[in-house]
Amino acid sequence: MKQIPMPGTERLAHVGWLKANLWLLLRRLSQLSILGLFLLGPLAGIWIVKGNLASSLTLETLPLSDPYVLLQSFLAGHSLQTTTITGALIVLMFYLAVGGRVYCSWVCPINIVTDMASWLRRKLSIRGQGLRFSAQAGYWVFAMTLILALTTGTIAWELVNPVSMLYRGLLYGMGYAWLVILAVFLFDLFLSRRGWCKHLCPVGIFYGLLGNKSILRITAENRAQCNDCMDCFSVCPEPQVIKPALKELSDDKSPIIQSGRCSNCARCIDVCNRNVFSFTTRLNKHYGHQLFQP
Repeated sequence: MKQIPMPGTERLAHVGWLKANLWLLLRRLSQLSILGLFLLGPLAGIWIVKGNLASSLTLETLPLSDPYVLLQSFLAGHSLQTTTITGALIVLMFYLAVGGRVYCSWVCPINIVTDMASWLRRKLSIRGQGLRFSAQAGYWVFAMTLILALTTGTIAWELVNPVSMLYRGLLYGMGYAWLVILAVFLFDLFLSRRGWCKHLCPVGIFYGLLGNKSILRITAENRAQCNDCMDCFSVCPEPQVIKPALKELSDDKSPIIQSGRCSNCARCIDVCNRNVFSFTTRLNKHYGHQLFQP
């Protein structure tokens, strides 16, 4: 059986491993550094950041709160402190600027697990999408988390949120958290390609809604150079967002990826040997200005 080359093979041969994985490495550095900052206090007594991804205080000054958790707290009838609301507004404005699902690709540690499952799935040549979900499946899960908060008076989702379970597990012992993380990995590996992050995770749905009007974008500005190798589609967690930016070659159609489902992970930039993709902003009307291009 002829083995299918891994996505980015041509790019790897042309520019070398480091440049062909630059954005991936930066993402891993971001994810691990953020997780490390939260763990540094409890494990080493160095309190740069106090709290967790749901609510934290940086350098005893900057409050940051997850607006999704704040929304659930509000529906649950909890008393909301001014610092919590301020922290949520800061985070909200940040993700409205850089893209809501940047949380998924640059912050969330579970992304490392699902990326590993996707990589292994390609290595094992597991074909097809596996289990299929409707486009509304994630929105139903998201709605259920809000309904649970409203009806139970608790932030019920945080009890089973894999991110929260991983953080608690690293501090107090993984216990059942290992089973949840393993379940997500095996689910993505054998049952549904990118099934958790793409279809079911309510956190991704929430931040995707924030990303619909975000400023920072990826553009296929050099789309005329595309040779249809499909490497970008192979590595993209949400490949459907790429097609609209590539398919229209007329000057009146923007090459900017507009969908809030795009996580700005930049894997398309990493693997494309034709330099089709780069970072830009929604405000860029002439497509000629690239913010970042390797």
